[in-house]
Amino acid sequence: MKVGTLVGLILIVLGAVGLIYGGITYTKKRDTVGLGPIEVTTTQKETVPISPIVGGILLVAGVAVVVATRRAR
Repeated sequence: MKVGTLVGLILIVLGAVGLIYGGITYTKKRDTVGLGPIEVTTTQKETVPISPIVGGILLVAGVAVVVATRRAR
């Protein structure tokens, strides 16, 4: 698999996630209180928003990269 095809596929996936979900959500663990042997941790959901316009542009760009890489052969 060529690098161009891999980059195109990554752009397609990011564009689809942006269009379908509106962003990428991940969970982050944080230590909040530590009193001797007792520690309290919390989990926090954080979202990296992706605009639908940016998602569409990423999707189209990914398809264009994949097509251009396939035609270059």
